[in-house]
Order: sequence, then structure tokens, then C-alpha cells
Amino acid sequence: MTVSSGVAGRGTANAQRRGGAVWLAAGVVALTCAASMPAQAQLARGAKARPPAVPSYVEYTTHDGDTLYEIAARYLRDPDDWAVLSRLNHVPAPRRMSAGIALRLPVDKLKQDQESARVIATSGPAEHAFGKSPYVPLTEGATLGEGDHIRTGRNGFVSLELPDGSHVTVAQDAEVDIARLRRTTLTGAGDRVLDLHHGEVESQVTHATKKDDRFQIRSPSVVAGVRGTRFKVAYDGDAHTTAVEVLDGAVGVDPATLDGHTLAAPPPGVALQASAQLVKASFGNITRTGAAIGDPVALLAAPALTQPAKVQDGKTVGFDLVPGSAAVGYRVQIARDADQLDLIRDVRVSAPHADFGDLADGTYFVRIAAIDAHGLEGLPQVYAFERRQLGLSASAGPRAGSRDYEFRWFVSRSTVETRFRFVLAASADLRHPIIDRTDLKGGQLVVSDLPAGVYYWTIVAEQFENGRFYEKSSAVRSFTLAR
Repeated sequence: MTVSSGVAGRGTANAQRRGGAVWLAAGVVALTCAASMPAQAQLARGAKARPPAVPSYVEYTTHDGDTLYEIAARYLRDPDDWAVLSRLNHVPAPRRMSAGIALRLPVDKLKQDQESARVIATSGPAEHAFGKSPYVPLTEGATLGEGDHIRTGRNGFVSLELPDGSHVTVAQDAEVDIARLRRTTLTGAGDRVLDLHHGEVESQVTHATKKDDRFQIRSPSVVAGVRGTRFKVAYDGDAHTTAVEVLDGAVGVDPATLDGHTLAAPPPGVALQASAQLVKASFGNITRTGAAIGDPVALLAAPALTQPAKVQDGKTVGFDLVPGSAAVGYRVQIARDADQLDLIRDVRVSAPHADFGDLADGTYFVRIAAIDAHGLEGLPQVYAFERRQLGLSASAGPRAGSRDYEFRWFVSRSTVETRFRFVLAASADLRHPIIDRTDLKGGQLVVSDLPAGVYYWTIVAEQFENGRFYEKSSAVRSFTLAR
């Protein structure tokens, strides 16, 4: 038997919507209804009675020469409300005041300045419209404000950055309105309200520094109020349900409607403990529009990948998950960043395997979570992975008129220096190789004088690029020699 090798040439190988959830990674969240809801109605629906709302005030300390006219013009929505300040603080309107006097100003009359959100990432079909204007595509760097409508299509995602550093990501197949995006002139407290009509919104909210800071996501089922956390709100219009999932902190949950009537959103500063249901970390619940708040359910533990260090070098990007006994499905997402702000793919599958098709080479992050029988998404796990497509094709056949057998192979990344290993054995496990060549640089090998029998073989491509070693093996193939 003789073996010879040579260069035979190179070739090129050919290269999701859920019922809804609220996800929180830190801090505390309150999903609350109007404070004016009658105690009897709350109790009838299994909620706790909330004490009647009382007027709320902030304190302003005067500067030398201040007048009520000037204070009202600077800090109240209506300058004519100087009369309210006069009655409330027993101060004559024309009087110029000395420095250091503490005045009370009604919170519900404070002036607010409108703010804007900046688009920091967008992928796939994503567009916006202001008021009744037609929808136009969203682009990175664009600014949005109060009155803007956002909608996304399949594999369409948008992430916004708010002035305080908070982030909001609108997932695929969603529709969201920016109802309020303001900051109170006197106190600096933020007032941010998003109306979710369909799909999912994920928020990473910076911790509130003002007592009256407000961040709310409103769906037809619930109002989600936040004082600093990471969470999701997703509304399923077909099932008329909103689910809540808590990773850290706690969530107070109250209905957004009662007997078919929409309840007013709570004012800033409402305590979590006043809610009908307090959902703690690692628990979730599901609430149907107009029904009682769902009971807390323990969330499933985060699943794991079977090969977390695998380089995604095939024609398609796919992941195998370690099955969970209580899981009825899985959610798998791909983003360009570990915080999942720049999402590009999102699928839900019933089996512990997800395939995303082709993906450009690069470094990405995959987030996986199990879904339970209630439809609640469990705790997530994030892995970094590398996409580096390396196609390897191989073929073999006898040479006409000889007892030689010729093997050929090709790699898709032919611009990178590649070494090959050829293994030939009489068994499919290749444990006792007849030939094991590790020094091949070309794409051809000829084996001569093989005795009759059944043989198995494979070729392994090895590349070293950017300080990392890559290896790709062809499938084990077989052939039969008859004499």
C-alpha cells in the first residue's frame, strides 16, 4: 500500500410570539390601578383595599425677593395658580418674600418639560409615526417623543435610550405608544408612560432618585409601575392576558380595568404594598383583562446549552438545550450585546433545539429560557458564541485503470492557511487507523494497494486565525473495495 498527496484545487462550500411576560432583573416594580378604586370593588375581586388618595405636595424654599406670581410662572403648569399657592400657604400674592421660607406646591399642578428618547439599535422591520402621520422606518440615532407610535414586524426590534440612561426594547410583532415622556421642572422627577397595545416591551430602568419618579408600562390588563429594575411586559391580544415574571426585587400587581371600565393610572410614588398582589423574585403570574390578579407561580430555572463553547461554523446557526422536565417550550434569542439591547433573532420552540438559519460571521450572545405550562417564561441564561462559517466538503473514488483510491476535500475559508488531517480505518469509530496523516496542506490524497474490504475515513480541517484555533471535521464516510 502506498500513499501520495498533492493539491487538487480549492472550492467554496455554500455557505416568534408569546402570550406575554414581565421580566425584572433588579430593583422593584409596581403594577398598580387607580388609587380611587372603591375598596368594596377591590375586595370583591380579591384585591386589598387601598386608603383614599390624599393630596400630595412638594416643598419649595424661597429665594430673597421671590413672589407667588414668579414661583407659579416658573414651576406650575398654569401661572394663574398663584392663587392656589396663596390659599395653601397663607401668603399674600403681591408680597416679596425673604429667603428660606418653606412653601408647599401641589404635585398635580407642577409644570413638566417634554423629553425625547434616542434610538440606539434597530433591526428588521421597525417603524414609527407621530400622531396621525404615516409610518416611516426607524433608524439608529433617531429621536422619539411623547405622541410617537412604534410598531415592529417579524424579527423587528427597536431599543431606545431615555435621558436618565434607562433603556426600552420593543420586541418583534409589537405596537407601543409613548404616552408621556416628561420631567418635572421643579423636582427633576421623570414621568414616563408607555402604552402597550400588542406584543412585548423589555425595560432596563435606572433606579429612581426622586420620590415622585414614575415609569409605567400600561397594557389592557395591568399597569406596570417601576422605580428601577429590568423587566418585560407582554400583552397577548388573542388571550387578553398579561404575564408577569420577576427575577429580582418585587412586583405589585393590580388590574387596569374593572367591570369593563379603564382605571386611571396611579400617581407617582404609590407604594408596592398597596397592590392587590405582591410577586417576589423568581415568581410570576398571569392576569386576564377584567379578571382577578393571578396567583404567584415559581418560575422555572434557567436551562443550559449542551455545547456552550461550540463555534457556530455550519451552514445554519443552531443550539441544543438540556431538556427541562417541567418545560413545555423554550425561548431562544440572539443579540449583538450581552444586555440584549441589540436583538436580531427571537424564536419559541417546543423541543430543546432552535435553528436560526444563516447568520453573518461575528461574536453574538444567545439568551435561553424555559416556558412552563402556564406560559410563563422562566429565569434566563446568556451565553456568548462565535459565528464563523467553515464549510468542508469531501469526496472519494477509485482511479480508473488502477488500484488507487483518490480522496479530495475543499474548505470555504480558503484565504486562511489550513492544515488537514486524514484518517482511514477498518471500523466506523476510527479507533485503530490504518492511515493517520496530520501534515497535509493540499486538498488531495491518493492511497494505493489497499486490500479488499470495507473502509471508513474522515478529513479534519485545522485553522489558526486571530489568536484562536479552529477545527472542522467532515462526516465519517465509507467505501468498499472488492477484488
